[in-house]
Amino acid sequence: MRQWSQITKFFCLLCLCLLLVASCSRSQQATTTSGAVNASTGDGRITIGTTLNPRTLDPADAYELAANGLVSNMSDRLYAYEPGSTEVKPQLATALPKVSQDGLTYTIPLRQGVVFHDGTPFDAKAMAFSLERFIKNGGKPSFLLADVVASVKATSEYELTIQLKKPFAAFPSLLAFSGVCPVSPKAYEIGAEKFKPNIFIGTGPYKLVRYGTDSLQFDVFDKYWGEKPANKGINLQILSSPANLYNSFRTGAVDVAYLSLQPDQVRSLEESAKKGDWQAISAQGSVVTYLVLNLNQKPLDKPEVRQAIATMIDRPLINQRVLLGQATPLYSMIPKTFDVSQPLFKEKYGEANVDKAKQLLTSAGFSKENPVKLQVWYPSSSAPRSLAAQLLKAYADKYMDGMLQFEINTVDGATFYKAIAKSFYPTALLDWYPDFLDADNYIQPFLGCDKGSDAKGCEQGGSQTQGSFYYSETMNKLITEQRREQNPQARKNIFATIQAQITTDVPYVPLWQSKDYVFARKGVSGVQLDPTQNLIYKTIKK
Repeated sequence: MRQWSQITKFFCLLCLCLLLVASCSRSQQATTTSGAVNASTGDGRITIGTTLNPRTLDPADAYELAANGLVSNMSDRLYAYEPGSTEVKPQLATALPKVSQDGLTYTIPLRQGVVFHDGTPFDAKAMAFSLERFIKNGGKPSFLLADVVASVKATSEYELTIQLKKPFAAFPSLLAFSGVCPVSPKAYEIGAEKFKPNIFIGTGPYKLVRYGTDSLQFDVFDKYWGEKPANKGINLQILSSPANLYNSFRTGAVDVAYLSLQPDQVRSLEESAKKGDWQAISAQGSVVTYLVLNLNQKPLDKPEVRQAIATMIDRPLINQRVLLGQATPLYSMIPKTFDVSQPLFKEKYGEANVDKAKQLLTSAGFSKENPVKLQVWYPSSSAPRSLAAQLLKAYADKYMDGMLQFEINTVDGATFYKAIAKSFYPTALLDWYPDFLDADNYIQPFLGCDKGSDAKGCEQGGSQTQGSFYYSETMNKLITEQRREQNPQARKNIFATIQAQITTDVPYVPLWQSKDYVFARKGVSGVQLDPTQNLIYKTIKK
């Protein structure tokens, strides 16, 4: 009996151990599964996948698309863009600015009852502090305000007065830039290079609760003054490559995929969306890609050569072969986003008119025996520009009878952007992400010149930094006029004159305007982009 008793005890212990092992195994399996399918949980949170990894979250130093998109969703600005429009509306301001007769003084009434994420009250002093910090800390985007703002003062508890150095009609649009947002005076300080890259304390609908190397977490700010987000929070997953983002979305690991997928991946996801597998949301983007022509290098000093290049370009072919139809051919340096844009390059030069291009080269003294030979440069990290350069060369080789020959060259991005401002490249492929949505931001940075001459070209200014070295006293005066003009129609007329001169002088050849693509799982709604290419988090729900 003692022997059977011991056997019974042993058997009971064995069963207990097996039960514990099975229980632990089930518990571990549930935890692992939970982490793998977090996008499908019913907690009301949205999981967004991206490949963009922010360098900083400090709005005074954030000047990349990755950071600006996050700052935009966690902050408010004085003004914001109407959805689907480039028109600004008051946000933390309660009305559009009152502008003085000379166009130099902007008086802005502010919203009351707003608090920062740390509980600090928002008022005119806090807004003035934030703008001064943006200028004085000397971050990457500081020039946006430093170049135009003379002083910022809190003229009452909820009134801000900004004095400009010179008239600037686009100033309200500049105040909608994501980095020009208020931050808590208790959490930040003014001083050169005194940045806080790993925190964000603003007034927006979300507050940052976790900032990791490959993920961020935003919770809804319960004291937000405005309409609360439609979701319970955002989990941002930063993937290491477009391939990983593509696969994460297809397998359901993320609810929404945005930036950056390759054109073939976009096409594949679009095809599946047509079958009902998920949603594809597209919108007209505001990024432009263009060919820079260096007027300080021969033979590009001859206008006929520049015009010949503009004439032979086949934009629809570039869009089809390089971008798989995921862009819009562009015929002005001002994109179609703005009603002032005019397709004058198409009207004047047509589309891929190789006979006219040959005539222009002949009139400039070139022939098969004496061809134009040009190097085309681009940053090695850009696959679309690499393909565009190759297509440009192949097209010229096939149709220009040897009169125009391109040589393709590439270099790393850091070297490329330093060298282009030093006149190293005769031609280059560049793209432009606008700082704020106004036609001025596609004109002044490209054509303005602070110091230059007809003989030497631009020695200091926008066109020098972009690599064209274009100098025109007439253009400088037109830029000043449109910046001063407060009447929209009069300003539109000035932009028409500017575009006509660009089309004649051809320091740049516009190529395409981006389209933006977002992909969302079934059951996810409210997915939309603002005009500055930022995904709007607070409207998304599932």
